[in-house]
This record gives sequence, structure tokens and C-alpha cells, in this order.
Amino acid sequence: MSFASPLFLWYFLPLVLVAVLVAPRRARNAVVAAASLLFYASGAGGTTLLLLACIVVNFVAGRFLEPDQWSAGQGRRKLLLIGTVTFDLLILALWKYAGFATEQAAVLASWFGGGFPVLQLALPIGISFYTFHHISYVVDIYRGERPALRDPVSFVTYIAMFPQLVAGPIVRYREIADQLPQQRTHRLDDIAAGFPRFAWGLTKKVVIADTLAPMVDTAFATPAEDMTFAIAWLGAIGYAMQLYFDFSGYSDMAIGLGRMLGFRLPENFARPYSSVTVTEFWRRWHMSLSRWFRDYVYIPLGGNRHGVAKTYRNLAIIFVLTGFWHGAAWTYLVWGLFHGLMLVVERATGLDRAPSAPAARIGRRALTMLLVVVGWVFFRAPDLGTAFTMLGHMLVPDLGGLGDIVSASVTNQRMFFLLVALVVVFLPANSGTGPFLESVRSRPANVLRVSVLTAGLAYSGLLVATGSFSPFLYYQF
Repeated sequence: MSFASPLFLWYFLPLVLVAVLVAPRRARNAVVAAASLLFYASGAGGTTLLLLACIVVNFVAGRFLEPDQWSAGQGRRKLLLIGTVTFDLLILALWKYAGFATEQAAVLASWFGGGFPVLQLALPIGISFYTFHHISYVVDIYRGERPALRDPVSFVTYIAMFPQLVAGPIVRYREIADQLPQQRTHRLDDIAAGFPRFAWGLTKKVVIADTLAPMVDTAFATPAEDMTFAIAWLGAIGYAMQLYFDFSGYSDMAIGLGRMLGFRLPENFARPYSSVTVTEFWRRWHMSLSRWFRDYVYIPLGGNRHGVAKTYRNLAIIFVLTGFWHGAAWTYLVWGLFHGLMLVVERATGLDRAPSAPAARIGRRALTMLLVVVGWVFFRAPDLGTAFTMLGHMLVPDLGGLGDIVSASVTNQRMFFLLVALVVVFLPANSGTGPFLESVRSRPANVLRVSVLTAGLAYSGLLVATGSFSPFLYYQF
């Protein structure tokens, strides 16, 4: 079930909001938990059992990981933590990466005239996200940052909460632990604050991202012999806009839904295309993932505390993991290595510090945007061959034009919304529109809310009603 589907918008969401409003305060988490499991099961089917198994293991482990447990020795708690995290990672590795690993083994075996069985498993929706939530839970308890939950309903609410279950934001346990008690208040004001944010995200997703999708798909599907300079750049720039409006739109919808249910979820985007350095880009793009890797991998590895060489090593490790977290494919690994290399180069040369001169800032901002767009080619391409073909044509201008097939996909409507989307590149690097809609009380904010809740929501609703929506891009991760 997608946030942009008629079933969700016109039936599921209204029924859940009414149920949460009328339920006794102590039963509200139970309503959210039950609705979340139903939401997940509608798309995940039998793999819902895998989610439930992970929930049971991590909930039970959390009860024994608090610092005051097993006072006989720290070693037992540490072994339990290692065992629990290993269990979570093995589940992720088996369902997400075993197929890729066995495919590579089969290729190697074929070189020597042999064979190797390829394991084919259906990828559970949102497994990368709920695995990271589970690890955050047990690690934060082990560190003594928050106590373990005694109520299984509250734990299911945290892990399975439908706004963030399948595509984030990644909510660290410490960020939401204080909001999980059953006595949490929930008011109509929360719905009034969250709904414009949700509508804004729906507009970004349905009106812009989904409109650009056919044009982008056609460009990336162009055979190597037909690829041109114009097609390559159209696909790269179009995908940069599509991905941003799709994923940031989902995040806005998730944060708005969370607010309507009485939760404050963390921000996930802060106008990343306004960044002056690639380092700054990663402080603004998918911020919840960056914070997770910083707190649970980068800092435990030593961060930047043990010399330059180890700092660069840690950055490389983080971005290899970031690439593979997104998917089991060489394209994601290369994308992660590309960004890791950019961060190392910036840190080594001092270019991670933004210049103060206006002209220099404009130039660095343009360069950062160019590097990010190049990286997205690897992220989107179906294979490395396609990625390098597109990048090669992006570097060498030609007069080939768009060709008949791509030209047919470039309608006036799509070009209009591509131009509208590109405006985001030129916006100032202050707080985003989502938080502005949700919390600011001013005349400009009220005008924007009315515009989103009338024109934006009405047009989005028409597109949804006609079936003009597609799954969120991050559902595949």
C-alpha cells in the first residue's frame, strides 16, 4: 500500500486517524501498532513474519541489555549485544545480499567451466530500514542512553510505525523513546499541523517526481548505440530532480503522518542541492542515514580521532557501506566509493570548508551539483556499462539530439515540471519548505498552506484518482 494510492488516502488513513482520536489514551499505541502491521502486511505478504521474528528477538534482548542487568560482568551484556546485532545483520545479508553474492560466485565458477546455484529470495519491503531501527534500539540501551521498553506494544509502535517503516526517516531510538509512553497526548492540533506537510509531500511526489519518471526511464533505457550528449544529460538531470522530489516528498509525507499520529519524526532533508561542498551535501541529504552511520559505525571506528590515515579509512568504510545499504549491485558500490572519494579529497585539500566570497560560493555550488549529478548516474543506471556509456556521452558534446523515442517522452508538461523542479537548485540554503509549512505561524506560511491544501492537493488527488502514481523509489531499498 503506497501513501499515494487511493486505498491509503481515502480509506486507510482517515480510518486510522479517527481510531486514534477516539481511542483511550492508553490504547493509542495499540491502534498505531495494529494499523502499521496491517499496512506492512498488505504489501509484504508472508515476509511480515520475518519482521515479527526480528521484533521478538530484539525486544527480548533489549530487556537484558540495560547497564544494571547482569551485574556479574560487562562481558555477558557485550556478548548479547554482539549476538543480537549479528542476528539482525545476518537477516539483512541473507534476504538482501545472498542473491547478489551467489550471482558473483556463479560468474566466477563459469570462468572455470563450473556452476554455482544462485539463491533467489524476495526482498522484504523496508528491511534495510527496520534492521537499522533494531540495531539502534539495542545499542542505545546497551550504552545506557535510554531504558528498554517494557511494553511490547510500544516497541512494535516504534519499529513498525507505518509512516517510517518502509522508507524512513531512520529514527534512532534515542530520538523517539520519550514519545513512546502510552500516556502520549494527541490532539486535533497535531492533525492540523501534520496534514499540510503530508499534502506538500504528496504534491512533490505525484505532481513532479511521477511526471518526470517516464522521461527519465526512457533516457536511461536508450541503447548504447543511440545514446547522445542530449539524452545523457536529460536523463542525469531529470533523475536528480525525480529522486529528490520522490524521496524528500516521501519524507515530508512520513513526517506529516507521524505528526498527525502525535509523533515528531526527525527531518531527513535540508535543501541538499544548495550545498557548496559534497561534505555539506551529506549533511543535508538523507540526514537520518548519515546520522545513523556516524553514531553506530563512524564514531565506534574512531571517527577522526586517530590521525589522517584512519580518518580517510573510516570515511571509505562508511561510504562503501552506504552504497551497499542502498542495494546489492556494483552500481551502488561505485556510487558509494565515488562519494567517499569526494569527501576524502575535500578533507585532504581543505575544500570541505565553504568559501566566503560570493563568486567562489557560486562556483563551488555549481561544481558540487555537477559531481552529485554524475554520482546519480551510477545510482540510477541498471549496470555499470550503461553508467559509463552515459557519462562518456555527457563529457563529449555531439549533435545527435534526443532521437525519436526520447523526443516522444519529452512532452510540454514534463519539460514544464522539470523547469519547476530545477528551481530548487537555486533556492537559498535555509530551512526547507516542509518545516516551514508545519510549524511557522505567519501570513506567508498561511498563504503557502492554503495553496498546498487547495491547488496542490486537488491536482494530486486527480492524478492519484486516474492512476498516475508509481511506487516510491526508496521502497526498493
